[in-house]
Amino acid sequence: MRIGMLTGGGDCPGLNAVIRAVVRKGIQHHGDEFVGFMEGWRGVLDDATMPLTLETTSGILHRGGTILRSSRTNVKKVAGGFERCVEVLGKHKLDALIALGGDDTQSISLELVQRGVKCVGVPKTIDNDLSGTDACFGFDTAVGIATEAVDRLHSTAEAHNRVIVCEVMGRDAGWIAITAGISGGADVILVPEVPIDMDEVCRLVTYRREHGKKFSIVVAAEGAKLPEAEQVALGTALDSFGHVRLSGIGQMLAEEIEKRTGYETRSVNLGHTQRGGTPSPYDRMLATRYGIAAIDLVHAGKFGRLVVLKGTQITDIPLADAIAATRTVGQDLLDVVTGLQPLRG
Repeated sequence: MRIGMLTGGGDCPGLNAVIRAVVRKGIQHHGDEFVGFMEGWRGVLDDATMPLTLETTSGILHRGGTILRSSRTNVKKVAGGFERCVEVLGKHKLDALIALGGDDTQSISLELVQRGVKCVGVPKTIDNDLSGTDACFGFDTAVGIATEAVDRLHSTAEAHNRVIVCEVMGRDAGWIAITAGISGGADVILVPEVPIDMDEVCRLVTYRREHGKKFSIVVAAEGAKLPEAEQVALGTALDSFGHVRLSGIGQMLAEEIEKRTGYETRSVNLGHTQRGGTPSPYDRMLATRYGIAAIDLVHAGKFGRLVVLKGTQITDIPLADAIAATRTVGQDLLDVVTGLQPLRG
């Protein structure tokens, strides 16, 4: 078979491991040929490709980013975009297309499936918020980086008797914040699922001071917000999928905490540091399993589906189910946070 592959949306550790696994099994078990489209859906629209062979995918298992590069290209916003995609895919005589990406990327895959293109999806979102799967590769690496940062912030916060607010990724779901916050021993954890209560934030910070601890760590997801307020964004520009660039909730919180409590407060925004670098062993393993499952779906003729992790098993679900809703942090984990904090009163 001739199979296309692309990586769309934000990059994350593990993308290259998926590409490698697909190509290795496809070539060595089925004699497949692969065409890689550069920079996500933009590469399909522009017909920009590279060959994916055993040679071009050798040595990429441990590399972060993606050899296919990526972009946030919304085919829906391009006049005649879907027709152009179908034309280019047909030109390459492809029997199937494997798309690695989150809900935005997979929404394009679903539209193409409805136009007769044989697509298989692989879930990719560093925020870990894609519905239908228990884990996305890249998340474990991001949490490891965020947790190490929180660990390091403890020592400098203690040295200066400061409050330090650490802003991490998480637009609509607080998976990174809550996991890194609990793992790093943060005093306050703020996620998009629960509106920020500044009185409670300051109570928790003050409680620590009154009970012998002269510093505090606050971990906040970039999408956390005050009640009735908008998420804090860096400007008003939107990407092609209508998303603003979130940034600044950490600094806003730091200023407000210092004003209310009088404690010296600083903020740190980890930003794209969480996306970079080599994937963790867990992410390499999960990404490899996803890649093998994706090429298996292609050869089973099961198109319009997304490979997912359920418990410890890899299975698959319809693409439509995967993008129907955002997977948010559940009450069970929110209760863990509450259980580690002092009661009111």
